[in-house]
Amino acid sequence: MGKKGKKEKKGRGAEKTAAKMEKKVSKRSRKEEEDLEALIAHFQTLDAKRTQTVEAPCPPPSPRSTGGPSGRSGHRMVAWKRQLILFGGFHESTRDYIYYNDVYTFNLDTFTWSKLSPSGTGPTPRSGCQMSVTPQGGIIIYGGYSKQRVKKDVDRGTRHSDMFLLKPEDGREDKWVWTRMNPSGVKPTPRSGFSAAMALNHQTLFFGGVCDEEEEESLAGEFFNDLYFYDATRNRWFEGQLKGPKSEKKKRRRGRKEESEGGSKLACGGAGTQGPVQVVKEVVAEDGTVVTIKQVLAAPGSAGQPRSEDEDSPEEAGSSAPGPCPRSNAMLAVKHGVLYVYGGMFEAGDRQVTLSDLHCLDLHRMEAWKALVEMDPETQEWLEETDSEEDSEEVEGAEGGDEDEDEDSREESGAED
Repeated sequence: MGKKGKKEKKGRGAEKTAAKMEKKVSKRSRKEEEDLEALIAHFQTLDAKRTQTVEAPCPPPSPRSTGGPSGRSGHRMVAWKRQLILFGGFHESTRDYIYYNDVYTFNLDTFTWSKLSPSGTGPTPRSGCQMSVTPQGGIIIYGGYSKQRVKKDVDRGTRHSDMFLLKPEDGREDKWVWTRMNPSGVKPTPRSGFSAAMALNHQTLFFGGVCDEEEEESLAGEFFNDLYFYDATRNRWFEGQLKGPKSEKKKRRRGRKEESEGGSKLACGGAGTQGPVQVVKEVVAEDGTVVTIKQVLAAPGSAGQPRSEDEDSPEEAGSSAPGPCPRSNAMLAVKHGVLYVYGGMFEAGDRQVTLSDLHCLDLHRMEAWKALVEMDPETQEWLEETDSEEDSEEVEGAEGGDEDEDEDSREESGAED
């Protein structure tokens, strides 16, 4: 009995030992699996962090030379498809004037600047030119102004009257080319400060301006109030002459009939011929100074002349009529075939006067200007001080001195009494 009990106890101990070993192996296996799962999760976290995109606020990029154009004024810009195209301008430094003839585009979709490098020979550096888009998708650049310092405190200006066409080469928007234009027709005289607007039939209208005659110690300007049209389709200039009111047309027709009946009397320059007409306008300053603006208008003699083959366009026929006084830097706008001219400036001696009048002209009829807002002397702005103000101060001082002398004399007379 005793030996049998020992054998049973020994058998149960072996079973317990085997159970313990199996438990340890199972526990170790579970731990290894957990460690492997933890390791896989760790690597997944690292991989997620490596590929994750994080948005963080930051300041804008600093200014750099590869961006848009440098600071300038006097440049011009037009809208072309989904872009803005900028040309020229100038920057005045302490030593000299820096003019530009570079071309930049601003993309309205990406809001980014790009510099163009057109092939061909383009305009010389300048400011104040006029830009317009042609019906064929090109860009016309006309005129402008530039100056250089020839010696200390002495500048020399240049009025440009050349014309260039900037267009995409072979229909590609990333490659452009310059072409110099030589339009036919009646071309405007050289000037600066003229204004431009798009007129009827995709024509570009030019108005006014000034031609400065510069000397070493003086500057005199001749101001204009004439109209010119540039037809990009025909590559031709037209002078914008007015036909005059209908009542004047009837008188001209009667005059032509009498001329045909009366033989060569009027043709030889008789009493029926008319000379130039001078229109005088006066602007009264606040100090009482009267500035006279004179306009010499051509006589309506072209009505008796034979028509040219190109007189079918409304802007080529007829004679002039009173309208806006000569000026520069006026603002133009065309709405429903009517041209509006507002403001500008002109010079009278040493004075520069800003204008606030508004005129309109029907481009379909081209008969006569109509004044919507006349010049108001009380709203005129004088950009420079005048000698009359200094004189008035001297007069006031002199009057004050006379009053002091009168008081002194009265005091002396009172002492004698």
